[in-house]
Amino acid sequence: MSRILLVDDDKTLLQFLGEYLTDDGFEILTASNGAEALRTAYQHHPELVVLDVMMPGMDGWEVCARLHEMTGVPVVLVTGKTTEADKLRGFKLGADDYLTKPFSFAELSARIQAVLARSRTASPNAQHLISLGDLVIDLEKRSVRQGDKEISLTPTEYRLLEYLARNQGRAVPEAELAQAVWGTYREEDASTLRRFIWLLRKKVEENPSDPKLVKTVRGFGYRMGTGSLKLPEGHS
Repeated sequence: MSRILLVDDDKTLLQFLGEYLTDDGFEILTASNGAEALRTAYQHHPELVVLDVMMPGMDGWEVCARLHEMTGVPVVLVTGKTTEADKLRGFKLGADDYLTKPFSFAELSARIQAVLARSRTASPNAQHLISLGDLVIDLEKRSVRQGDKEISLTPTEYRLLEYLARNQGRAVPEAELAQAVWGTYREEDASTLRRFIWLLRKKVEENPSDPKLVKTVRGFGYRMGTGSLKLPEGHS
């Protein structure tokens, strides 16, 4: 049973949404403000957080940033803000999905399940490392190191890197890459994908303007420079 933290200052909404998601098989925690949300996340370690943006005091933007800094837990933002700038702000802060009000409980439940499925890409029985030169991706820990240095990636940046790394040497179409990162419940235009590719390159490339790892296939998509796949002992 997946543990979900719902954060909203509307306590009536929390009650009804909590009841719906409980019936859908989730274990529900609730918080009505940002400070309470952070305390609850520290203490109970939810697998995913559904977070309202517009709250008094500490708003959802700040809570999202702090959650990402301390845990990397997947976050679904819920808000009445619909502009592209607001969505990009949420994704840059580490959000995994973005749902605008009004929304149906069924749609939110489906998005939660999609985000959780994406966050469980590494099976305990198939743990391995992907080595790309001096860059090493640990699929079990969902971490990235370059030499002795750990590289801090947002969840979206990590999913981009992981999907391209799993498809080393293959040109991945933009549409396929966007679906792998954001799922089938949201369509992102090419400019959003390119923005996140640039943010990723700034962290993993020696020269982001002349990338050696995350390469552009002009008019088509992206390709990861070839490296070697390393399996732990006992796997083949």
